[in-house]
Amino acid sequence: MPKRVQVVLNEDVLSLGKDGDLVEVAPGYARNFLLPFGKAVPVTPAVMKQVEHRRAKEAERQAALKQEALDFQTALNTIGRFTVKKQTGEDNVLFGTVTNGDVADAIQEATKKEIDRRDILVPEIHRTGKFAVQVKLHSEVTAEINLEVVSY
Repeated sequence: MPKRVQVVLNEDVLSLGKDGDLVEVAPGYARNFLLPFGKAVPVTPAVMKQVEHRRAKEAERQAALKQEALDFQTALNTIGRFTVKKQTGEDNVLFGTVTNGDVADAIQEATKKEIDRRDILVPEIHRTGKFAVQVKLHSEVTAEINLEVVSY
């Protein structure tokens, strides 16, 4: 009786792997849980060919996403400076602070492309002036934009 069997996962399985991964599991686990519930299929040459094809497609998709992020980074650098208007008090001190949502709105207004506010790293800004803000466009691509905070 084999000690381990190889299967290809059809869906993400917690603490085992993601969809399309080739994993080795105990024969009972494969026979009693993974295979009957359709969470995995046994390894055959045809299945391995499908896995390789799926990996190639995923690599192409990731390369396209990275290229799109690089193009958008170039567009952000071309624009140069983004402006956020905030209400101020004495000595140009802001009422409140500049949030990553404010920066996301300024980018969307200028570029017509939506950026997730959670991908924006804003330093503590409590007064008017010019600041550098990090925008994560892709896991490997980060843009630094110039943000100007002005009073209205």
